[in-house]
Amino acid sequence: MSKAFKKIYTKLESITKATVSLKASGATNDELATVDNRLAQVVKIKDDLVTLQVFVGTEGIPTNAEVVFFGEPPALNVSDDLAGRFFNAYGEPIDNGPKVEGERRYIGGPSVNPYKREQPSQLIPTGIAGIDLNNTLVSGQKIPFFADPDQPYNQVMAQVALRADVDKIILGGMGLTNDDYLYFKSVFESAGALNKIISFVNTTEQPPVERLLIPDMALTAAEYFSADKNEKVLVLLTDMTLYADALCIVSNRMDQIPSKDSMPGSLYSDLAKIYEKAVQFPSGGSITIIAVTTLSGGDITHAVPDNTGYITEGQLFLRRDSDIGKVIVDPFRSLSRLKQLVNGKKTRKDHPQVMNAAVRLYSDAANAKTKLENGFDLTDYDERTLNFAKDYSNQLLAIDVNLDTTEMLDVAWKLFATYFQPEEVNIKAELVENYWPKA
Repeated sequence: MSKAFKKIYTKLESITKATVSLKASGATNDELATVDNRLAQVVKIKDDLVTLQVFVGTEGIPTNAEVVFFGEPPALNVSDDLAGRFFNAYGEPIDNGPKVEGERRYIGGPSVNPYKREQPSQLIPTGIAGIDLNNTLVSGQKIPFFADPDQPYNQVMAQVALRADVDKIILGGMGLTNDDYLYFKSVFESAGALNKIISFVNTTEQPPVERLLIPDMALTAAEYFSADKNEKVLVLLTDMTLYADALCIVSNRMDQIPSKDSMPGSLYSDLAKIYEKAVQFPSGGSITIIAVTTLSGGDITHAVPDNTGYITEGQLFLRRDSDIGKVIVDPFRSLSRLKQLVNGKKTRKDHPQVMNAAVRLYSDAANAKTKLENGFDLTDYDERTLNFAKDYSNQLLAIDVNLDTTEMLDVAWKLFATYFQPEEVNIKAELVENYWPKA
């Protein structure tokens, strides 16, 4: 829309660290505007007094600054042409491609009515055994990746994007370094996978508060492909801790009283409105969400991971295994609360028992390691569990392993047979008879 047809005002009533207020007519909640050429959004309307949040702050804005209302909230043009493209927090192309034409949809709408939801029941293979074998992902699920900042979580997300058996992958990158952004772009292009991937990116060079738009942009695109096109969509968000930091910035600028760990009191609802967009539709379309949450010093009690745990359906933990020198999906701290909906039903019938046996033996190895560290003698069984644990980590838990679920199960059976007798593994006799490797 031409500026000539937009509402323009030049008198501010008040200015705070993050907001400006003015008298204006016809403004709507969440409407975008510019204040002194800085992007802003309507956050409060009382009679004719309109308050706008200025994304990059109000420092230097004069009382006679020009305020231009856009006439609509943030929106995204949705069509099949979104596929293979990179966009900024406002849905504008950043890949030198053309502007996407299509139906204009406002972002940040409500989650799907529970009446229109179906119980998740479809397997989403990722090729990563630490997920597919032990913490199986189900369509319509919402699950975080907890990781320390120095772990390669973005590399893992890129691998999931390339391996996941879904129709569309939508990446929402918040606070990405330029190196991370270029890494995602290079990996997607090199793999020839751009036709199924849509990326919304905010980098460290851009205002932190723009991160707040990224999840809504990504999920608006996801809703189009899942609800309108009946496609299976996987949304990858990284990093939700940086998203929360942006919430904190806005809250502080608006002089709101902080809650736990200096986070805004609205943190739970802010996170929930994102995660609750995960859904399985009766038509077959679905939105599944995997979101990275980085931990400060491994602190799982921090407000961001703590609130996340109450909203989501499990968690995936990354940690470095010092015995093999690789990052693994930790089988002890990871959990998928929906895996029982597909394990042994949409996967091979031996899956549940193989998963449980492998984790139990891995736990026995951890106990043996503790005995060794405390100076106790190890039994023959202890020695075998330690050797099993190294191979199990290297061949199945490491994030660089790329196998389908059947191959993962076969590898597990080979490891059982290498180090144990059938009675030590404690799996049903009929399964042992069918799957135990023959000498």
